[in-house]
Amino acid sequence: MAKKPTDAAKKTIVVKQIRSAARRPAVQTATLKGLGLNKMHRTRELEDTPSVRGMVSSISHLVEIIEERG
Repeated sequence: MAKKPTDAAKKTIVVKQIRSAARRPAVQTATLKGLGLNKMHRTRELEDTPSVRGMVSSISHLVEIIEERG
C-alpha cells in the first residue's frame, strides 16, 4: 500500500511578484490576491498543486517561480 506524503514531504513552489497589478484587469488582480501577493517583490511559498500552477500560469507576466522544493 502506498504511503501518503507527510506535510514535510509535500512539494511547494516559491512565487515572487515581479510586476505591478496597476492597470491590469480585475481578474488578474484577484488572482494575485488569491495567491497571497499584493505588493511588488513579495514572495509566498505555496503548495504545488494543479490549481496553483494554473493561477501562476494565468499571470505569468506578473510573477515568477523562484524555487521548487520537495
